[in-house]
Amino acid sequence: MIPALFARLCDDAAVFPPGRMPLRDAVPAHLRHRKARYGGLVGPLVVPADALSELRTLLDPADRLDHAERLDLAVTLPAWPRLVPSVLAGFAALPVRLDALEVAMPEAYETVKVFAALERTLDACPNTAVFVEIPRDDRVGDSIAECARHGYRAKLRTGGMSADLYPGEAELAGRITALVDAGVPFKATAGLHHGVRNTDLATGFEQHGFLNLLLAVDAALRGAGAQALATVLAERDAGTIARRIAGLDGDAVAAVRARFLSFGTCSIREPVEDLVELGLVRVGAGVPR
Repeated sequence: MIPALFARLCDDAAVFPPGRMPLRDAVPAHLRHRKARYGGLVGPLVVPADALSELRTLLDPADRLDHAERLDLAVTLPAWPRLVPSVLAGFAALPVRLDALEVAMPEAYETVKVFAALERTLDACPNTAVFVEIPRDDRVGDSIAECARHGYRAKLRTGGMSADLYPGEAELAGRITALVDAGVPFKATAGLHHGVRNTDLATGFEQHGFLNLLLAVDAALRGAGAQALATVLAERDAGTIARRIAGLDGDAVAAVRARFLSFGTCSIREPVEDLVELGLVRVGAGVPR
């Protein structure tokens, strides 16, 4: 049994860097994760829009797959809105559920115009969640306000393939505070390889912990300021983090997960192993390798 705090917390981004698993391998691997004892942790498979043609070769549109076999997908759209109509039509023809669209904000575009175009384009998919990546520039405030106005969700970049893609504790704390204050649910993407804040030994990058993020959201919901959130995000003691996580009651868990919806990870193995090691999840045999 997966605790409610971690249900569908891990979006399977295996095809993205640094994992870069071929799609032909990622699809069956994702289905194996879903069927495993830790499967309740796993959210949708995240794929780029240009994966549609390859998915057609992997999935027969005539298949009548049962609930366990049908793919839940989140699709990233870096070239919105031109691709959206063809993406929606293409995925509608496959035996998949389109859970979410994840949209990148084009550089140097006015925020209001971006969201107006997005709303016109997405009228045809009212039941699909839309995540808009919040840019790390002077459009942050307007982007969060527009997400709130249009009922969209936010996507926060928490890392990447270079050190500059990792926001510091103060920057990330400010974003979380603003999103919680605006009532905008969000997901995180990239760099959350482990539960607790750490320094990656291979790259030297300072990496945020997904458990730290959960606790930071809880702190924000309880009225803590951005500086207090930054302190939570900087905490490196695994025992301290685990105790605080275990101490969240049912109401707190529900409130936190209503705001922090999930995070994308190219490795399901890493978060599962961390949660098991910290005693926060028990899955018995079958932790992925």
